[in-house]
Amino acid sequence: MKHTSMLAAALSAALAAPYAHAATPKKPPTASAQAETETQLAALRAEISAIKQAYESRLQALESRLQQAEAAAQPRGEAQLAAATTPATAGSAASAPASVAAAGYDAAPAASAAPALATASPAGTPANLYNPNISMILGGSWQNLRQDPQQYLLQGFMPSGGEVGPGKRSFNLGESELTLAANIDPHFAGQLTFALSGENEASVEEAFVRTRALENGLNLKAGRMLSGIGYLNGQHAHTWDFVDAPLAYQAFLGGQYKTDGVQGTWLAPLDQYLELGFEAGNGAAFPGNDRNRNGAGAYAAFAHIGDDLGSSASYRAGLSYLRTAAQQRQFSDAGLEHAFSGRSRLWVADAIYKWAPGGNAVSTNFKLQGEYFRRTEDGVLDYASSSADSASGAYRSVQSGWYLQSVYQFMPNWRAGLRYDRLDSGNVRYGLIDSGALGWNNLPVLEAYRPRRSSIMLDYSPSEFSRLRLQLAREQSRAGVSDNQIFLQYIMSLGTHAAHAF
Repeated sequence: MKHTSMLAAALSAALAAPYAHAATPKKPPTASAQAETETQLAALRAEISAIKQAYESRLQALESRLQQAEAAAQPRGEAQLAAATTPATAGSAASAPASVAAAGYDAAPAASAAPALATASPAGTPANLYNPNISMILGGSWQNLRQDPQQYLLQGFMPSGGEVGPGKRSFNLGESELTLAANIDPHFAGQLTFALSGENEASVEEAFVRTRALENGLNLKAGRMLSGIGYLNGQHAHTWDFVDAPLAYQAFLGGQYKTDGVQGTWLAPLDQYLELGFEAGNGAAFPGNDRNRNGAGAYAAFAHIGDDLGSSASYRAGLSYLRTAAQQRQFSDAGLEHAFSGRSRLWVADAIYKWAPGGNAVSTNFKLQGEYFRRTEDGVLDYASSSADSASGAYRSVQSGWYLQSVYQFMPNWRAGLRYDRLDSGNVRYGLIDSGALGWNNLPVLEAYRPRRSSIMLDYSPSEFSRLRLQLAREQSRAGVSDNQIFLQYIMSLGTHAAHAF
């Protein structure tokens, strides 16, 4: 303020001086007076320049401090909402219609293992914001199972060797997830997710890079990723509404289908949500296996469409196709090793409907979702492939399965849900059995059956970062055997997370 007053006074004097007593004739200034005036003007210009530089410097410093203070004071919920505006893969919240997102997102916990990727930072932003965001999911359960889980099988379906069944009895650590994600540069972003099992095993759940700057709704991803087929497959397990995966996912995908390869998606420039995608991978995951070959071993394609239904409801529907093959894909039955070689083709139809009064899902909301699977496999079945008396015969199966579930949030933080699963071993032709070389007593696990399960759950979320769940289920995965199951589960979310997928 002192400098400003001095500057104003000096300017007033300098401007007023030439016009003072303008009507009175004045003597021409002497050389010394003119030199003194020039000196004063030069000093004044220098003072003005110094004040300007100081003002700009202080203004930049204040802006930087304001940005840091806002970032430090921002609540976690607002930070998560801001994260939703970062560039996202097609099909995520960022690509869905605004009212779809408003009506469709659940409250808790954070729905994606992937943290929000950092956006470009203005000048003055702390350098540590360029470090990867870190997310940790901690989960565990207590399980009471009537039947021995070590004897679990889905009768009528070849065992996948993946994550099937209810898991172990008593207390279980479950699977924890550690995710690191960040923008690499203006062109690429990356994510790495580790899965840490209760058996002290670590594996790479996802590890991929994706583009950020492609135009016309295009997006490319490369690495290991959860496939975009179906609805539930692309979501990490801690975001599911029930403790375990539907029976169809266990029977046809071994829990979830992950692929090492590339994925391309296109988001149509429409008012409605329309996404088309294509994947090519090595085909090492079930229902395929590692065939030690060059080129792609599996292909997938999917299409998703969605829109708002008024101001309170929205939907998304999809159709997916997966084609892969297997070479000596082994499974055990009655202590013997068998193997399948041939082609596998899977169709998946999915749909989800969400409702929240006025588009506000905080207090009350309802969700109805379901998926239908149909798989065809053609090839050769090797019976007891590791023994001297092995035999081979043609194999062809057309099998299906589906689930339907609903979840209702009847008050803030509390939800209840119902789910029904059904599988059909379908029309299967075994060349060895048709020829009389084998009987069903030789392949009991593949004998025709329709596994089914009914589940009910109740969960409580103290915040959007924690969830406690009780689930009761009655499962009939084998003929003549019923398993009554009780689950108590906790899910805790630490660190930064992206917005929930619709």
